[in-house]
Amino acid sequence: MSATAQSAETKVSAGEEELTDGFNLIIDALKLNGLDTIYGVPGIPITDFGRMAQAAGIRVISFRHEQNAGYAASIAGFLTKKPGICLTVSAPGFLNGLTALAHATTNCFPMILISGSSEREIVDLQQGDYEEMDQLAIAKPLCKAAYRVLHAQDIGIGIARAIRSAVSGRPGGVYLDLPAKLFGQVMNAEAGRKSLVKVIDPAPAQIPAPDSIKRALDVLKSAKKPLIILGKGAAYAQADDAIRTFVEKSGVPFLPMSMGKGLLPDTHPLCAGAARSTVLKDSDVVMLIGARLNWLLSHGKGKTWGDAPKKFIQIDIEPREMDSNIEIVAPVVGDIGSCVTALLNGMDTNWTAPPADWTGAVAKKRDENVAKMAPRLMNNNNPMDYHGALGVLRTVIKERPDAILVNEGANTLDLARGIIDIYQPRKRIDVGTWGVMGIGMGYAIAAAIETGKPVLAVEGDSAFGFSGMEVETIARYKLPVCIVIFNNDGIYRGTDVNKANDDPATTVFVKGSRYDKMMEAFGGVGVNATTPDELRRAVNAAMDSGKPTLINAVIDPAAGSESGRIGNLNPQSALKKK
Repeated sequence: MSATAQSAETKVSAGEEELTDGFNLIIDALKLNGLDTIYGVPGIPITDFGRMAQAAGIRVISFRHEQNAGYAASIAGFLTKKPGICLTVSAPGFLNGLTALAHATTNCFPMILISGSSEREIVDLQQGDYEEMDQLAIAKPLCKAAYRVLHAQDIGIGIARAIRSAVSGRPGGVYLDLPAKLFGQVMNAEAGRKSLVKVIDPAPAQIPAPDSIKRALDVLKSAKKPLIILGKGAAYAQADDAIRTFVEKSGVPFLPMSMGKGLLPDTHPLCAGAARSTVLKDSDVVMLIGARLNWLLSHGKGKTWGDAPKKFIQIDIEPREMDSNIEIVAPVVGDIGSCVTALLNGMDTNWTAPPADWTGAVAKKRDENVAKMAPRLMNNNNPMDYHGALGVLRTVIKERPDAILVNEGANTLDLARGIIDIYQPRKRIDVGTWGVMGIGMGYAIAAAIETGKPVLAVEGDSAFGFSGMEVETIARYKLPVCIVIFNNDGIYRGTDVNKANDDPATTVFVKGSRYDKMMEAFGGVGVNATTPDELRRAVNAAMDSGKPTLINAVIDPAAGSESGRIGNLNPQSALKKK
């Protein structure tokens, strides 16, 4: 009897003994721990497992490429604080999922990559098994933890270890290796049930030391020009009320990083998002909440931060993050919810807001920049430029603050980050720490499934190419996803010219491409929009209908700049003429 035929029953009887197998034990272990959605691609040796999981009530979302399934699992972890599950076949499928696993680890998203694999005895002797690869060894350097389960009786503890590793402390990606023979192993059903583990308190609170709280408050209170930076770690923590109360009670201007936007609305009086350069340069005390001083913040030094000496307060669950780039004078180690609550409790009744000349200067600069930008966002140019198109989407999100914005690209990402205001936590998800292109469709699918909210995915045409085939997945599952592709015929711009031969320039795509036809091919709605007015009508119709929609937003090929705002990271030839 095949495993598929067996899936009609949750157990097999042999004489008097009730039996179960690896397939059912894995499914039961996931369900026991509330993991009810799997993202993956079917194939040997996990095809039957997917069928059985679906029959057992687990939602199985089948993708066209494992990397996109992995990105979906990673952002599911960010949105839910439970590890997202990605299921792949062995070797090439595993390798496809590995990029997403590394991405999850780098961004501190809890995720478990489960892959079928070849048998140990053949792999270790390198005898040439089907898709033979020592996957555990390959995964270890790229994730938070990696485990292999060889015996059915260890499935429960193996999945429990993976769950706890993924969500405890600083979250991250975990690899779980399941050799093909494990699925068919049979054992006593009662013993199998007893071997399963329900993980209790998988991410226990880590309470900060009282001295660290007092030190941080003393430093913050002494500041003349304080600043709070909210990172995606603060959004992940889901300590929204505590963070909002702390910022408002302190009276300190805040700067949200891209995925920290919405913890307080971008339109909040204390938001310094539109005065980013000013507050980074002029502040004297900076409190980091769930943000790291990596390249996204210029490592806490250099021209971005100005010449004035600064003191840094950092709240993070990982002690080793402190002093990673510069001295942290007030490290606060613990989970963000506990740390921010302790800070609130430590603020005495005599707490005074920062000097009015500082908060007033920040507000003035913010308002000046917003006013300067406003006319550019209201143009109705044909072909569109980025500002006219993003001005439309800014209004869409303002009118639909519960929608989730997915964003990737170069100029499309960099400009949208500053233009589109976010009003609620975890409503903007994007490329993260590595700036990975290709997250768009996986993120959009998981966001729709995990939250039930409408999704607006704003994509550069280059970024969309990494995961574009997943529009079929969106159409197949009838998800409320509206994709807007900013199509300027190329990477950065569609105007480069190859003077050496007849090949197109390396950054140029097919002129006049109609990406909207892709969605139409799979039964969804496709729209070609050439003006901001057409774009506005198309996006509103899509968001109202909830139908899978792809809008080809035609952007002036000359619009955009090299690498968006990180062109300085692109090495220049020493021989290049100036």
